[in-house]
Amino acid sequence: MTTTRFQTDPTGFIRDFFTDFTEAALEVDVDPAEVVDRFHTLDVLEVADGVAIDRDRLIAHLRPIRRNLQEYSIHVHETLVQGERLAARFTIRAVMRGRPVDIEVAFFGQFTADGRLRRAHQVTRRTS
Repeated sequence: MTTTRFQTDPTGFIRDFFTDFTEAALEVDVDPAEVVDRFHTLDVLEVADGVAIDRDRLIAHLRPIRRNLQEYSIHVHETLVQGERLAARFTIRAVMRGRPVDIEVAFFGQFTADGRLRRAHQVTRRTS
């Protein structure tokens, strides 16, 4: 069995995954589908606060992020790994259209050996 970075450094992996994905998503000259496919499997399914998000919805989600997100950072509080699954609790601090936003996230995800996200369940709570 191959050991992956999300197994050896889950805190760094999850912070870098979301930071790198967001950085790539903000590159206006890059096709959103290319960005999504770099970080997710083609059959990705994320359920965020009860809303199912497949590849097409994830691609569509990048357009408003490009328009509205001005600053962001990811602060990982704790992680837990079992095999290809990773659980994390983290906070996203962002400035959206000039307004600061803090969102607490409870994340449960399944990653492939190459570090792409296949499945995720997230529960979020806006704290500011």
